[in-house]
Amino acid sequence: MTFVTRSEDETVELGRELARTILPARGLVLLAGNLGAGKTTLVKGIAEARGAAPRDEVSSPTFTLIHEYGDPPRVYHIDLYRLDEARQVAALGLDEIIDRDALVVIEWGERFPELWPADRTEIRIERTGEDQRTFEILARNAS
Repeated sequence: MTFVTRSEDETVELGRELARTILPARGLVLLAGNLGAGKTTLVKGIAEARGAAPRDEVSSPTFTLIHEYGDPPRVYHIDLYRLDEARQVAALGLDEIIDRDALVVIEWGERFPELWPADRTEIRIERTGEDQRTFEILARNAS
């Protein structure tokens, strides 16, 4: 499936809609796209639709690596941009996080494909204009 947004607000709304209709209640979502593509903006809508955090409380976990939203956490937002090796990612304990009853959204996960379970959703984001973004949703499963 492919979607196009033309503003930050539309990207947040797409995140809300995906959270309500396409994304699993629990599981793994990998976000792929260049810097500034809109990955964190999409997560703002996902977290809000899941009742985990309001839009303005969701920020990029680039330096902290993991943000938890909700109590108990309903959305884990993880950013692997600053990590260079699979062993660094493995040290975060993501296997344990992925098994929790929550949605785990990982930015830059495409850099470590060998680490992820077969059952996952991938969202590829491309900046196609000043404010325009194209989102390609791919559901992967073990079967």
